[in-house]
Amino acid sequence: MVNKIKLFAGNANLPLAEEICANLKLPLSHAEVRTFSDGEIFVEIGENVRGADVFVIQPTCSPVNDHLMELIIMVDALRRASARRITAVVPYYGYARQDRKVAPRVPITAKVVAEMMMVVGVRRVLAMDLHAGQIQGFFNIPVDHLYAAPVLMKYLQEEVKDDIIMVSPDAGGVERTRAYAKRLDVDLAIIDKRRERANVAQALNVIGDVSGKRAILLDDMVDTAGTLCAAADILMKADAKEVYACCSHGVLSGPAIDRINNSQIKKLVITNSIPLRGAAAACEKIEVLSVAGLLAEAISRIHSEDSVSSLFV
Repeated sequence: MVNKIKLFAGNANLPLAEEICANLKLPLSHAEVRTFSDGEIFVEIGENVRGADVFVIQPTCSPVNDHLMELIIMVDALRRASARRITAVVPYYGYARQDRKVAPRVPITAKVVAEMMMVVGVRRVLAMDLHAGQIQGFFNIPVDHLYAAPVLMKYLQEEVKDDIIMVSPDAGGVERTRAYAKRLDVDLAIIDKRRERANVAQALNVIGDVSGKRAILLDDMVDTAGTLCAAADILMKADAKEVYACCSHGVLSGPAIDRINNSQIKKLVITNSIPLRGAAAACEKIEVLSVAGLLAEAISRIHSEDSVSSLFV
């Protein structure tokens, strides 16, 4: 296995890559990935990959364009070095929210990113909690779409335990939240958002009874945290006992940390698909769970041509 599989990583999330390698009991292969003074990215693969099954671990998180280009250039270097198969391990897929035309004359950038990856030589993609499941259809190659649900649900069962109610922060997340509620055998509530007129704050209502319950807000990602914090406020006004929030991807841009610190959210639980930096890393309300074991198991099964479907829960 050591001679046939190679794991590389760009600069997006080296701690996660190292943890995946530790789970697989494999070394992280050497590649030099640096930036010239004019901003150009340089990549040099530091070992022989001829005929190898190569996995490149690179979430396309902030700065998105830099990390995306690192991935693209690394894959091209590996293909030119005669790697047998290249799998892009992208726990967080950047540009995922631009998955459809929402207005005339706008791009579908999630599709553009998929095409870039395929053109340079990616032959398989391993992703986690895509913002929209249909992004899988943008690829003409196999896509293994994992979910952080086993990791997040284990935390809820062990740390929150009783009087749980799962809450979707909007109508679009109901299917995801219902799946958690079913697995945990708890009730479901929904935050109803309505914009009464243009440039006027949203009116929020709770559909479901959260009184006396520990409300668990569930979303695929938290970016500026505006929706999540507003939802927490309305849940507490509806007499919820406590409010937790669970998200797969902690983007946490702009005023997110200030909003979370000043919000009614008791704990924001995220995964390490995106590394925390600066104020986010120091925020006491944020709990980070590791998905390295989940990704390592998927990589092992892909390499050995075993079924990955049991991980799609």
